[in-house]
Amino acid sequence: MMDERALIFNIQKFSLHDGPGIRTTVFLKGCPLRCRWCANPESQSERMQLLYDRDKCLRCGRCAADCPAQAIRLAEDGMHIDESRCVGCGSCAANCPGDALKAEGRPMAVDEVLRVCMQDEMFYEESGGGVTLSGGEPLCHPEFALALLTALRQRGIHTALETTGCVDGAVFDRVMAQADLLLFDVKHPDAERHLWGTGVDNGQIVENLRRAIAAGKDVLPRIPVIPGFNDGVDTARRFAALLADVGAKQAQLLPFHQFGEKKYALLGRDYDMAGVKPLHEEDLAAFRQAICDAGIDCFF
Repeated sequence: MMDERALIFNIQKFSLHDGPGIRTTVFLKGCPLRCRWCANPESQSERMQLLYDRDKCLRCGRCAADCPAQAIRLAEDGMHIDESRCVGCGSCAANCPGDALKAEGRPMAVDEVLRVCMQDEMFYEESGGGVTLSGGEPLCHPEFALALLTALRQRGIHTALETTGCVDGAVFDRVMAQADLLLFDVKHPDAERHLWGTGVDNGQIVENLRRAIAAGKDVLPRIPVIPGFNDGVDTARRFAALLADVGAKQAQLLPFHQFGEKKYALLGRDYDMAGVKPLHEEDLAAFRQAICDAGIDCFF
């Protein structure tokens, strides 16, 4: 299974927020959710995508000339990409003289990613760190995720899986067995509101969260707190009830930020959360306290 391949859009070394210690976080493209606030919109599609910075574009036309699929045309307002024709070769980005194009996502085999991760084995040992699979949703590539997690554990590396939990239960069980830690996003306790905010309801997600905890896995539920979506104190109490029902003892709050806002413009997409102010820990004191009052250890 070491030749299993997936589309990777980033391998971030020295990560400090995706599990314990110093970690390498591997970001896989593809996600079944379409969260309105997603900070990594380039992670959603399972295809290679192009980020286009109009301010850097020289209007030289080289990208259109180099495109073997004739998926690019140049107009007065800049370059336009026909994604239905793009074959994901990346030649336009590689040859862009103004660096206006960036290709997001390249196919990598398990053994190739493993070699990159193992370069920092010394740091994992010294810090109690390891490797985290993230995305997107890494379980969109279950065979790749399973092979990489297994190979890492065989080498004594701590493994973590950052997941939405939105995947068939049998697939979830197979892959989670090779993860030492599950960083499990919980976005809303209400199924209909979850559907509005993410494009899917939370039925399968809650079921898989319950399965993981019942199986005795080390699970950290994480709540992205989003203005106007789930940031009310009443919603916090409902989060607490849901967490207690599935057997969770703790939860981490992830305050809304705007780090990914520019990416929407680079992808030529509208952003539902444009101009919304970020949240900070002090803004969520009452939200956190409502969860703590229910006996859940809630922290940032």
